[in-house]
Amino acid sequence: MSDAARGDTLLAYLDTLPHDPYPVQEAALLRYFEDGPETGAAPGDAGGVLVTAPTGMGKTLIAEGALYEALATGRRAYYTTPLIALTDQKHRELGDAAERWGFSRDRVGLVTGNRSVNPDADVLVVVAEVLFNRLLHRGRERDRWGNPIALRDRRFDDVAAVVMDEFHSFNEPQRGIVWELTLSLLPRHVRLMLLSATVGNAAAFLAWLKKEHGRTLGLVQGHERKVPLTYHWAGEKLLPELLEAMCSGEGDERRDPALVFCFNRDLCWSNAELLRARDLLADGQRDRLLAQLEALDEAETFKGGAGPKLRRVLARGIGVHHAGLLPKHKRVVEALFLERLLPVVVCTETLAAGLNLPARSVVLPELLKGPRDKRRLLPAAGAHQMFGRAGRPQFDREGHVYALAHEDDVKIARYQKRIDEIPEDTKDPGLMKARKKLVKKKPKRRDGFAYHEEAQFTKLQTAPPADLVSKGGFPWRLLAFLLDADFRVAPLRTQVDKRLMPDADKRAEQVRLTRMLVALHDRAYVDLIPPPPGSEPRTADDSDGEPPRSAAPELGSEPEPEPEESTPAPGGLLAGLSLGGAATGRAAAPPPSSGGGKASAAAPKVDALAGYDPQEAEPTDGLAELLAFRAVHPLYGGFLLDHLGKLEKHERLQAMESVLEMPGSVAKKVRVPWPDELPPGPHTLGVIDPSLVAGGTFSHDDLYPKPIEDQKDEGASGSSLRFPVPLADKLAALYRQDVRYGGDPPTTAVWCAGRLIEDGGDFYTFIANTDLAMQEGIVFKHLLRLILLCGELSAVTPVGVEEADWKQEMEQLADLLTGIVVEVDPQSAETSEGVRYI
Repeated sequence: MSDAARGDTLLAYLDTLPHDPYPVQEAALLRYFEDGPETGAAPGDAGGVLVTAPTGMGKTLIAEGALYEALATGRRAYYTTPLIALTDQKHRELGDAAERWGFSRDRVGLVTGNRSVNPDADVLVVVAEVLFNRLLHRGRERDRWGNPIALRDRRFDDVAAVVMDEFHSFNEPQRGIVWELTLSLLPRHVRLMLLSATVGNAAAFLAWLKKEHGRTLGLVQGHERKVPLTYHWAGEKLLPELLEAMCSGEGDERRDPALVFCFNRDLCWSNAELLRARDLLADGQRDRLLAQLEALDEAETFKGGAGPKLRRVLARGIGVHHAGLLPKHKRVVEALFLERLLPVVVCTETLAAGLNLPARSVVLPELLKGPRDKRRLLPAAGAHQMFGRAGRPQFDREGHVYALAHEDDVKIARYQKRIDEIPEDTKDPGLMKARKKLVKKKPKRRDGFAYHEEAQFTKLQTAPPADLVSKGGFPWRLLAFLLDADFRVAPLRTQVDKRLMPDADKRAEQVRLTRMLVALHDRAYVDLIPPPPGSEPRTADDSDGEPPRSAAPELGSEPEPEPEESTPAPGGLLAGLSLGGAATGRAAAPPPSSGGGKASAAAPKVDALAGYDPQEAEPTDGLAELLAFRAVHPLYGGFLLDHLGKLEKHERLQAMESVLEMPGSVAKKVRVPWPDELPPGPHTLGVIDPSLVAGGTFSHDDLYPKPIEDQKDEGASGSSLRFPVPLADKLAALYRQDVRYGGDPPTTAVWCAGRLIEDGGDFYTFIANTDLAMQEGIVFKHLLRLILLCGELSAVTPVGVEEADWKQEMEQLADLLTGIVVEVDPQSAETSEGVRYI
């Protein structure tokens, strides 16, 4: 497009704006719409711009300029975000913007990996991994298994722009590498816009991008907020007193709406309850708020679980927002807040990095995070994200950030005032006695507890922004994708050497990459050339795509189940995946620990691979297993396929639930029952247990200790009491024992969905029975992720089960769980909010 034409497009876009752009917005748009390459750019480099500015500077308006150009010129564009919730929000906002510009909202689509809306639209709002996957397979008509790749998914010749929002996610240890590799794969003709919070090394980052990836971008930095922030240290007020003062008066005298950030979910609820007794609503707010709540009551929005409690605090103008809430309840809080009907929302810090819920004020009751003995000042980057939520350009002339002293310090200060009211040199005997009594009873700080100070609040305000740096290594699934696209190892080495990290970290990443490749070779997902030291040459039969099975004691065939002891009663434990009807029974005695099994080969010493440098990693057909897994550590998922088909149904569900990480505060309420309630099956007793004993990981007594009462009779108590090792922990231990260089996949042994199904499948009854009402959102997300895992597992067939039977079992479980979640929140069941990516 010519310089004049692009200039006309920019003018047309500016004409659609309701107000003149801020200086940083104007500078960014002018730089982005400049025609021709940046100074020093490589031939064909379309250039673009990196915009760094504080939260609240209107970076969305800048992004919309690039998307307007794509719609106006009939080209395509991608808009990436790091979060599904943010992707959904941006899809709605950009659809509205398209209509405002005179285009159909159907020209804006959404793709998140598990859900799509208008996937052939000209502008696609996607999570970063979707764009990366499409770039990785660009130009290919079919994947390696013969599946067709849609033309628009593999073509980029008509893509004019890519906007990467929240680009400071480049710093994330787990997913930042996706942003990093996307930059290296993006065709040079695509104009690039990176939108980030303020960073410390913007110029150095662009120099690295030009040197290592041949992309030359302009730089526009904004340091001053359009709405300035005023910081307040509230050292003499408790939270309810401060919020009531902030919500008093009329119009600009009020300092609401306010976001109160807490560092755990329980604090959100306790602080919301503290505020209930305070008068926070402005004149006219209460009637409109109650009308909205009554309409929601008719839809039974607050039925069961935490719903009634949330309804009570909402009626007082207080919202609660954290991961423990059901998605439908979070949507209600967000909508009421945006409609300016809630003076206060008490939330966790994740809201600061996700949804756009700007407020006039931000309140931080705490500045330290972590468990009691490890409380540390919160990171400056996170603090700046929270501070940045204060001040709304369309409503406020200034934003306010409050930090409170710890309530202990407030009480001490108040007590000291009472003491100071009596002169220290008083001669009055009565006053002397009263003062002495007050001094004696003066409260003190708790021993061993870390308190925050005003100086730390000041430090956070002035702390420099974080640098953009490469963090973390190749995730397993990402490595599998890269090898599927190109089996040469040299490009992977080159990518590591190009990373924005110290040389020592690069060397460590090269070693880690070698170990990961060896692990893939050992499991027959790839054939390394040359083979790893000490490995035997692979025969043709070994490379037929069937990964090797985990080492296990050579016990011959598995024992036949004994109906009276090992097998659940008919219609019992999840048999047929029906609701209710749990059965109990005694587990068969495990085989002697001295059985003639052999321990799996110990992993080589650290220097066993010194000097080993594979040149090629030719994928086998088995690599499809790794690419099938998104909700689970892929190598561990492949390992589970060795066992799932041989386990009992209730054991399969235990294994599946364990890979979906669950916070300890919830996991402790849904512990796996003892073996007499969930008896181990033949494969556990005949293969898994003996393997662990033979490998020296557990003893027989570790796996199956005596009943607790017997242990107490023998004098055991407290931490000396021993509990059976759940199946999930056995499988994870066997993986670590048998799979060298396989990492340590996160697992949590729980019986959550299993108990829910056994108890009849009523979500709210289950929540009440487990005392998880305040954490029901975590349970709900667990069910959504389990549904997605069923879909992933249905694409691969474990050893020991027929493909058709396995698919049917996974479909039945998914249908059963879907029925449960639809009863609770149909909208979230459709969007599957629990998905995870590479």
